[in-house]
Amino acid sequence: MKSDGKVLLVGGGAIGMLSAFLLGRSGMQTCILDQGATGRESSWAGGGIVSPLYPWRYSAAVTALAHWSQDFYPGFGQRLLDETGIDPEVHVTGLYWLDLDDEAEALAWAARVGRELFAVDIAEAYDQVAVLGAGFKRAIHMPGVANVRNPRLVKALRAALTAMPNVELREHCPVTGFIQENGQIRGVTTAAGEIRADRVVLAAGAWSGELLKTLGLELPVEPVKGQMILFKCAEDFLPSMVLAKGRYAIPRRDGHILIGSTLEYAGFDKTPTDNALESLKASAEELLPALRDAEVVGHWAGLRPGSPEGIPFIGEVPSYPGLWLNCGHFRNGLVLAPASCQLLADLMLGREPIIDPAPYAPSGRLQ
Repeated sequence: MKSDGKVLLVGGGAIGMLSAFLLGRSGMQTCILDQGATGRESSWAGGGIVSPLYPWRYSAAVTALAHWSQDFYPGFGQRLLDETGIDPEVHVTGLYWLDLDDEAEALAWAARVGRELFAVDIAEAYDQVAVLGAGFKRAIHMPGVANVRNPRLVKALRAALTAMPNVELREHCPVTGFIQENGQIRGVTTAAGEIRADRVVLAAGAWSGELLKTLGLELPVEPVKGQMILFKCAEDFLPSMVLAKGRYAIPRRDGHILIGSTLEYAGFDKTPTDNALESLKASAEELLPALRDAEVVGHWAGLRPGSPEGIPFIGEVPSYPGLWLNCGHFRNGLVLAPASCQLLADLMLGREPIIDPAPYAPSGRLQ
């Protein structure tokens, strides 16, 4: 492959594909490399809530990306449907948090940043979500929160990319290292040989740190396992997302209900476990007792790219010109993806960035 202005994106999850989509729309020649099939790792495995689970517990850096992305998703979902015929199902249901220990902090955060989040009488929560389990005492509600059906989102993104003549997808093409010439990164090495480009974007999720080790860099991104289970219910079973005791229920439009998730530091092991299955089922039945009689139709695990404070790395690596990062989104890859990828594209194309890029810059954050 010639390197005439081309960009390689290492990693074909939501971050890598959306980065390629935005760069490709700007006319750049782009190529995505993935060790497996695109969109089949954490982008497929997650829940797709278009909000951090507890947004008030995060830094302003995460909040800035989340707010921009939340406003972007509805129009983007419609655009992908129009272009590909695949509906990512951006489903605005709202979200109830039940019996929070830090409810006062949540409400103070909402007032400070201007987001619609307020306390509601618990009777109102039970009126709105009649299938809730008994015994909850307090509720706060954010009405505008959506969830996106992430397997369909990545399928739609892949279809959009394959229709773009200046974008190439290379699946089942593991990257083993980077090509260095005259102090710059000029491509990658793979089992199939060298692939050259002017710039390389590392968007390999939980595997990003392993790849940077080949350059002697320590990126504090590690795999964090999360397990989920899926039930099938009537379409109108659950009208809103609900969250209590660290576990959540997400309704899809067709009645599928996702329950998640675990948080496990187990290396790159993605094996679903019986212990997690029983724990998730117990949480599901406490939150929504009618699920006791519902069949579990799916149980899987994925690997989140854990990072300090959940703040992603976005920008060029100073010690290796030509190498860019867009990784380390931890539990919020899908909600932060639009803003993260837009910020990356702005920086790579020399445009005014949508938000201050300083908190995400690799400079000073790599070892």
